[in-house]
Amino acid sequence: MIAYSIIQKSHLEGALRLDAEYYQPEYLSIFSKIASLAHTSLKSYAEKVFSGPFGSTLKSESYRESGIPFIRISDISDLFIEKDGLVFISPEEHKRIYSTHLNTGDIVLSKIGTIGRLSVVSDDFGEVNISENNIGIRLSKCSKEEKIALLFFLLSKYGQGQIIRKASGNIQLKLNITDIESVQVPIFDKATLKELNDIYNDFLLRNTESQSFYSQAENLLLEELGLKNFSARGGSAFGGESEDGLWNVVKLLEVQKANRIDAEYFQNKYNKIVSLIRAKKGIKLGELVSIKKGIEPGAEEYQDDGKLFIRVSSLSKQGITDKDQKYLSDKLYQELKKDFEPKTGEILLTKDATPGIAYVLKESLEGIIAGGVLRLRVKEDVNAEYLALCINSIVGQAQAERDAGGSIIAHWKPEQIKNILIPILPKSIQQKIADFVRQSHEARRKAKKLLESAKQKVEKLIEEK
Repeated sequence: MIAYSIIQKSHLEGALRLDAEYYQPEYLSIFSKIASLAHTSLKSYAEKVFSGPFGSTLKSESYRESGIPFIRISDISDLFIEKDGLVFISPEEHKRIYSTHLNTGDIVLSKIGTIGRLSVVSDDFGEVNISENNIGIRLSKCSKEEKIALLFFLLSKYGQGQIIRKASGNIQLKLNITDIESVQVPIFDKATLKELNDIYNDFLLRNTESQSFYSQAENLLLEELGLKNFSARGGSAFGGESEDGLWNVVKLLEVQKANRIDAEYFQNKYNKIVSLIRAKKGIKLGELVSIKKGIEPGAEEYQDDGKLFIRVSSLSKQGITDKDQKYLSDKLYQELKKDFEPKTGEILLTKDATPGIAYVLKESLEGIIAGGVLRLRVKEDVNAEYLALCINSIVGQAQAERDAGGSIIAHWKPEQIKNILIPILPKSIQQKIADFVRQSHEARRKAKKLLESAKQKVEKLIEEK
């Protein structure tokens, strides 16, 4: 069935857009519905809408391990900014590009690639800055309740539909500041604002619970390993003390065994961590799991809908996200699922780009894993959630950093992954850690459900008026 629209000449947006995609029936329906309500432009809510510092000298060498959070597209998730992988800039650099700062309650939105993804700057971030691939929406003119309603609206199909409609570009979609300023927003009454604010507060509570449970799991692991207040300073391979921990003594046999001669690989911090793991009956990962690699069918096979294609960018330690999600045809999925569809209880592990992200699959899905993702099936008597947490913690991250470091694009080889050491704690401790992780995921699941209910609430209010 062919979808089409008949547009009057007077409705051609001032002839600024003549492409058929802009006038798809679903977009016209959204526009018509919003126009029938009391509404205003997003610009009227915002103190300022702006892009990140264009042509800025902010390259990777400008990033710091602490300072002012610098938000990139990869950091944007539904509602909240992801902390894993977050980078920082110095206060001096922040001051130089201060015109593109955001405060608590402001919104950051992706403007290229997977457009329209957005997050709010939460209380625990404070002031931040953004990359040139993002748009900032400063909302100091709004009340807290209005900010929350706007956020949920932009995440709903009525907000996302407008944003996607306004995007332009052939090879890669992009948004302009005026595209966002001109988004039409319904004016919600006080009762609705309060209801959405209550949902948001419940969401915050569940999200905080999720973070707390996960922190308890990780802290228990590190306490058991003696890594709670780990410091890489001091010490050599032979137990001697260096003045500042910046040098090390390594036997030739160790160099030959590692097949590496770069100083980064033999840093004291890696030696210390591995020694502590060995003290807890560390076992090579390859002895605990079987490993299967994913597949790369080629970018030409990607679709906007269909069966999930789980890539590194769509995997986090909390689960599979819709960040830059791609899909495969049902036909290709049927051909590949026997060998490349993950099963419930398996650990999905990233080996490329962002190596060392591990997640235990909680429920069955229809999808295929990409070549940068591995399937780990536990074959020994070790708890899968405990094992995934070990990999996500400093225990696994340090070994991933050691093995995959030194490249522009990190690649963690399967043979290296098989050889990382996993501490084997008593089963009672493993179970306690696993229980904390499960409670964390359950709280996160409830938070996600609340987010969906808020979007549906907004959509229902619009459709019933």
